[in-house]
Amino acid sequence: MQCVKVLGGVLGAAALLGLGIILGHFAIPKGTDLPAPSASASQDLDLEILEAVMGQLDANRIRENLRELSKEPHLATSPRDEALVQLLLRRWQDPESGLDSAGTSEYEVLLSFPSQKQPNRVDVVGPAGDILFSSQRSEENLTGEQGDPNVVPPYAAYAPPGTPQGLLVYANRGSEEDFMELYQQGIKLQDSIVLTRYGGVGRRAKAVNAAKYGVAGVLVYTDPADINDGKSLPNETFPHSWGLPPSGVERGSYFEYFGDPLTPYLPANPSSFRLDSDNASGFPPIPTQPIGFKDAEVLLCNLQGASAPAAWQGALGCDYKLGPGFRSDGIFPAGSQVNVSVYNRLELRNSSNVLGIIRGAVEPDRYVLYGNHRDSWVHGAVDPSSGTAVLLELSRVLGTLLKKGTWRPRRSIVFASWGAEEFGLIGSTEFTEESFSKLQERAVAYINVDISVFANATLRAQGTPPVQSVIFSAAKQIRAPGPGSLSIYDNWIRYSNRSSPVYGLVPSLGTLGASSDYAPFIHFLGISSMDIAYTYDRSKTSARIYPTYHTAFDTFDYVDKFVDPGFSSHQAVAQTVGSVLLRLSDSLFLPLNVSDYSETLRSLLQAAQQDLGGLLEQHNISLGPLVTAVEKFEEAATVLGQHVSALQKGTPDPLQVRMLNDQLMLLERTFLNSRAFPEERYYSHVLWAPRTGSVPTFPGLSNACSKAMNTGPGSAAWAEVQRQLSILVVALEGAAATLRPVADL
Repeated sequence: MQCVKVLGGVLGAAALLGLGIILGHFAIPKGTDLPAPSASASQDLDLEILEAVMGQLDANRIRENLRELSKEPHLATSPRDEALVQLLLRRWQDPESGLDSAGTSEYEVLLSFPSQKQPNRVDVVGPAGDILFSSQRSEENLTGEQGDPNVVPPYAAYAPPGTPQGLLVYANRGSEEDFMELYQQGIKLQDSIVLTRYGGVGRRAKAVNAAKYGVAGVLVYTDPADINDGKSLPNETFPHSWGLPPSGVERGSYFEYFGDPLTPYLPANPSSFRLDSDNASGFPPIPTQPIGFKDAEVLLCNLQGASAPAAWQGALGCDYKLGPGFRSDGIFPAGSQVNVSVYNRLELRNSSNVLGIIRGAVEPDRYVLYGNHRDSWVHGAVDPSSGTAVLLELSRVLGTLLKKGTWRPRRSIVFASWGAEEFGLIGSTEFTEESFSKLQERAVAYINVDISVFANATLRAQGTPPVQSVIFSAAKQIRAPGPGSLSIYDNWIRYSNRSSPVYGLVPSLGTLGASSDYAPFIHFLGISSMDIAYTYDRSKTSARIYPTYHTAFDTFDYVDKFVDPGFSSHQAVAQTVGSVLLRLSDSLFLPLNVSDYSETLRSLLQAAQQDLGGLLEQHNISLGPLVTAVEKFEEAATVLGQHVSALQKGTPDPLQVRMLNDQLMLLERTFLNSRAFPEERYYSHVLWAPRTGSVPTFPGLSNACSKAMNTGPGSAAWAEVQRQLSILVVALEGAAATLRPVADL
């Protein structure tokens, strides 16, 4: 059931949308009691305010925020999760540092939990049926936090219940190629249990790929070669270093899609149609259970059979064999099998989003959104509480300026704490489903800060091309943590860079996938989005992510001692995000550089020409229309950039500013086509949808060509290539048209 609670200083004429966004009408209504300086239609970014905000963001306050947020496990919908909802509301209601208003919205969503009465387990069963070995059911209590009664045992969320038993086979990362390798080697997979390691492919994909070969159950572990740079001994790992301890187990959602599983494309409200859970898609097809590498070592190092390929070997201190079954000279008698007992259950639970709003002084109907999820698998100090600790500090500083009456943004700012992200981006997706029209009409950009600090070496940013310039501008003005006087930008470029034909050497801006709450904003709504964090030096570690990810060892002390002592990197992220937020909310002209899309489009086009051009010509398919469409976009973007420069030098009237900003804001929407990828859920963006083809070009074209290569001329697969090409051309022509003068029809 959805409910909206309006709390705190509610503005006289302000209302909340169904999910807590203020309804605006381009200007603040007369009679509204606003403690802010007089607004002007020409209000622009105030550099003194920006500098004041940068100076007031306090590392010690962020540290204390994190201590409070992560002191107890807060699995989605748990009592502690709901307690954090109230903490956020209290902060955003505070009379001295609160926001204009704050509220919650609640959704009834389908989650997955392990049974409390029947714990999941993995056993080695002897030929006579006796249990010879059992995996650990919980992680070792090394620092006290792991023994908290609210620590959820390791499990694979949404994996179906079952008790399969069979001979063990090692399947590397569980990719399609890995299973094909086993099949070609004659390894019997039917009715087996396979042991896979994290990485390579998504969690659910391991079970899907296994099921295709008749596998009965899947085990997943984290190999120390992938996370600890090969270190596996207890004295080499946490609490002695940041490495994953041998008993550490990565929890996670094994659901394929994002959003509530029972209400795709609909908010999980009482009035919404719900699928029957038996008919819902996207769940793993066979029982699956994660284990620690200490238990994986017992299983893997006693397998028989041929040695695994060199690329499949790891750091458990033995030669990895493929199986099936255990060797006769090992610790288990010949014929011993592995039993995987999974007792997960599906349950409808109420999950809350929390929204805090600062109403814009000039354009309250334009929203700059900044969010992070609140829920974690266990204590979640890094994921996600490092991000929430930063969010709370930034909202405190801005709220204090607001309450003092010294500042109010030009556009509205929406702070968001999403619920149930770990189960599949549920809170943010339900929000975008419920506010689809409002957000498409009014949202300027979405800033995501999930894990704010993976490690303390350098900034890492991902986003769509138009946000590159505003991130760069912010990073250039802030000093990087540590000795020396380098800016965050100059430090970043040392660790990750690329050569731009326009700008020369610049930091690398990553692309957005679907691993955090920005996904529904960019893929479903076409809102310019970004994700910002501090991360590690990849030349010094091969870790695929910080080692205690989704385990009971991701605690406050872990962050305080190993990830970011002194919290200077947390402060740097807060300053970077704060600068980006103020530039987007306060600048007269939106700092979205649409010309930066030209470089991306040209690169994607060149890949298509070089790697697919000859093949397409053989099937009488021309890239000519696509070339022309890219050129039209480049021309329109250049002309618009010149128009922006001219207006910035003059004294534009408010309508000119508004029209131009709408062109900048709405560009991303022009790349949406809800029919482009019918096999995908929520993916509508023709430039950033998942790419399964090997050619690094436009995803729809790459994927279609990959499927068509082995089919004959005139096949349905080649017709799909032509359809995808047409979709691209129409999208790019529409984007160019959006950038041309508004009166040019």
